[in-house]
Amino acid sequence: MTETGPEPSRPRRSGLRGFGHSGPSPWTDLDRPPLDLDRLRHDLLLPGGLWTTLDVVAETGSTNSDLAARAREGEAEGAVLVAEVQSAGRGRLERQWTAPARSGLFLSLLLRPRDVPVERYGWLPILVGVAAASAISRVAEIPVGLKWPNDLLVTVDGAERKLGGILTELSGGAVIAGLGVNVSLRETELPVPAAASLALAGAKITDRETLLRALLREFAELYGEWTEAAGDPHASGLLPAYAARCTTLGRSVRVQLPGDRELVGEAVAVDGDGRLVVRTADGTRHPVAAGDVVHVRPEDL
Repeated sequence: MTETGPEPSRPRRSGLRGFGHSGPSPWTDLDRPPLDLDRLRHDLLLPGGLWTTLDVVAETGSTNSDLAARAREGEAEGAVLVAEVQSAGRGRLERQWTAPARSGLFLSLLLRPRDVPVERYGWLPILVGVAAASAISRVAEIPVGLKWPNDLLVTVDGAERKLGGILTELSGGAVIAGLGVNVSLRETELPVPAAASLALAGAKITDRETLLRALLREFAELYGEWTEAAGDPHASGLLPAYAARCTTLGRSVRVQLPGDRELVGEAVAVDGDGRLVVRTADGTRHPVAAGDVVHVRPEDL
């Protein structure tokens, strides 16, 4: 059941930079309509809810960078910033993320989990991944898996391909959680052959507003459970929920580490610190943290 409430008293930003004569028209591709900001605010900014502000901009360099600046200025928890297109979107290890305007969901969340120890903040990208995979799977009616640590995966023509990615950063005492999901990209628009979109994966629903509402509601629910458990991945149920969707587990993997080092073995677990545990041929278990990894690939690639 959807609850509604009054708009927050905070003055609205136009959310329309780049529209009209000063930039590209939002109606140049009728298959990709712009997001309806008023409707999204009406449905998602609820009294007592996690989300306190929601802005949609036509174009920006990086929603993470923009929201990080607002965090340094003291922005409260619960801010959501969505861009119709990003010119300097970033992934892990500063990899670039680009896509045509209005072809996906490109957003960042400002979080201040005050009751959670800082050492458990590393679970936030995993929480974003679980929320996104769960919401998208339910709405689009296709399986969405999670490749450790931060990739959303779908199957296209029998092959696993990357649907989206997650990047979290600290700024102004807050965590900025960024998410990019390819929704309507066509094969010719993919940045790399290993990428995918919901449309290419046969999604039943590709309406971005429907997907965004489901994603933000799912995240708010899981985030509430996680913060109530002081970030404990076991007590909150986050770790088992992640393990159930993690396609990396149970596979032979080749982990590329800095300095041209490699670790080859079976991915057997994700531990209580969010590290991937790889068991090598001699039976030794090696935990590796996301920050120490360049790539994780199936061992036969």
